[in-house]
Amino acid sequence: MNTELMLQYCAAGIFALAVLHTFSTKYFLHLAHQSQHHAGLWHLLGEVEVVFGFWACVLVLLISAMTDQKAAIHYLEAQNFTEPLFVFVILVIAGTRPVLWFVQSMVSRIARVMPLNSQIASYFLCLSLVPLFGSFITEPAAMTLAALMLRDRFFSKAIPEKMKYMTLGVLFVNVSIGGVLTSFAAPPVLMVAEKWGWDIAFMMQNFGWRAAIAVFVNALWLTVFFRRELCALDQTGSNDSVEQGTKTSIPLSVVAIHFLFLATTVWFAHYPVVFLGLFLFFLGFTEAYQQFQDRLMLREGLLVAFFLAGLVVLGGKQEWWLQPILAGMNTTVLFFGATGLTAITDNAALTYLGSLVNGLSDSAKYALVAGAVTGGGLTVIANAPNPAGYAILKDYFHENAISPGGLFLSALIPTAIAAVCFRFF
Repeated sequence: MNTELMLQYCAAGIFALAVLHTFSTKYFLHLAHQSQHHAGLWHLLGEVEVVFGFWACVLVLLISAMTDQKAAIHYLEAQNFTEPLFVFVILVIAGTRPVLWFVQSMVSRIARVMPLNSQIASYFLCLSLVPLFGSFITEPAAMTLAALMLRDRFFSKAIPEKMKYMTLGVLFVNVSIGGVLTSFAAPPVLMVAEKWGWDIAFMMQNFGWRAAIAVFVNALWLTVFFRRELCALDQTGSNDSVEQGTKTSIPLSVVAIHFLFLATTVWFAHYPVVFLGLFLFFLGFTEAYQQFQDRLMLREGLLVAFFLAGLVVLGGKQEWWLQPILAGMNTTVLFFGATGLTAITDNAALTYLGSLVNGLSDSAKYALVAGAVTGGGLTVIANAPNPAGYAILKDYFHENAISPGGLFLSALIPTAIAAVCFRFF
C-alpha cells in the first residue's frame, strides 16, 4: 500500500475520531467538573471549538511523520482558509454594541406593533426575521445577532432546559436555510454560485420563497409551543444587556460606519487581504470611540475560526470517499443523502465537493444544495455559523455545555419541515 493511500485512510479515521469527539464534549466537560488534578486538560478537550483544530494538528503531524515536514507545510498552504477568517471578522463586527442595538431596536419596534405579548413577538422575530436577514448581512452575522438577542432576552432568564435546546435547534436550522435568498450569504451556496451561474434572481425563484416559508413555520410552531413559558417571563426585570448598555444613545453616524464595515467585508468576502485590512481599520475605529462599545468578541471569534480552520484541514483529505458517494446518487437520494452527510461534515465542503463532479444535472445541483442547507442545523459542525451560536449560548446550558445528542434531536422537526418545503413544494 503506497503512502498516499495510507494517508487517505488515516485521514478518514482521524476525521471519524474528530466527529466522535464532537459528540463527546459534554462528557469531557463533566470530567473537568469532577477532576481535581487534570480539570484543565478535560476542559480543553471539552471545548467544541477546539476539537477540529486539535485533530487537524494530529493529521498534520501524521503527514509530517509519514512523509516529511515540507509535505505537511505544503498541504496546509494548499488549503483555503478564507471562510474561517471571514467568519471571524463578521462575528466580531456583527457582535458590536451599535450593530446589535440597531437590529434589536428594529425587532422591538416591529414587536410593539404586533398584536401579541411582547415576549412572544420578540421570540418569534428572533427566530424568523433575523435568520432571513442573514441573506443580506451573511449567515454568520445573522447567527451572531440572533444568538446575542436570544441570550439577553431569554437564555439569561429562568427558562426550561428543553426550551433552550429546542430554540437552539430551530435557530441553527433557520439560519442555515435563511441565507439562501441571495447567492452570497450562505457558505454552501457561495461555494457553487459563481461556477453554476446562480445569481440573486435564481436563488429567489428556486430557493428563497421555500426557505422563507420553512423559517416562518419553524418559528411559529415553536413560539406557539412555548407560549406559556414566554408569557410567564418577567417583563419588568429585563436582562437585556444591550438595552441597559445603550441608555446613552448611539449616534446614527456610528451605527452607519459599523454597517459600512460590515457591508465592505461582505463585498470583499473572497479577498482576505482586503477584509482583514479593513478589519484593522475597524479595530482602530472602535478604540477611538470606546464609549459606544462593549467588549469585542475577539476570543469567541478566534475560537470559531480555529474550529472552522481545523475542519478545512481535515476536510481536505476526505474528497476521495465523499465525491464518489455524491456522484452515485439520483436526485431524491442526493437530497436526503446531502442532508445526512451535512451532519458529519460542513455543508460548504459538501457542496464544494459536489461542484467538482462532472455532468451534474440542474435538478441534481438543486438537490445537493437544498439538502446541504436543510441539514445545516443537525450538528454544530454542519454549518459554518453554528460554532458562533454555540460559543455565545453554551454557558447557559447545564454544565456550560450543549449536548450534541440534544441538539440533534431538537433540530429534527425543523429539519423535517425544511425538507418538506425544499423537496415537495
